[in-house]
Amino acid sequence: MVSCDGAARGNPGPAGVGVLIATPEGEVLDRIALGIGETTNNVAEYTAALEGLRRARELGARDVLLRSDSHLLIEQLAGRYRVKAAHLKPLHAEVTGLARGFERIRFEHVPRERNKEADRLANVGVDAWLAGLD
Repeated sequence: MVSCDGAARGNPGPAGVGVLIATPEGEVLDRIALGIGETTNNVAEYTAALEGLRRARELGARDVLLRSDSHLLIEQLAGRYRVKAAHLKPLHAEVTGLARGFERIRFEHVPRERNKEADRLANVGVDAWLAGLD
């Protein structure tokens, strides 16, 4: 399972991504907290999905459940919403291309309260970038 979140303080503003990768049984395999500079919330959400899927692939995952509290991200990745924003189209193509490399992938929208750790990690990434550590 890849739980991801992007955060931007302002839109655009200082941004970060957070990812929690766990087994179906809940064993945490990795955490990512990364500052990504000044960008929009939606770019941060897509970047979080990218980072999570890349790491899941590195860890040998073949069956992935990608979870996010971004309704827009999940609906676009699932193909139910079109990607209208030109700046998101390359990110969408990159994520969907990466997703095709798994034997099975599912996308699940979860309420924010069920995505707290990924949110916390995204904010750690923003703080690190603001402090000049990222």
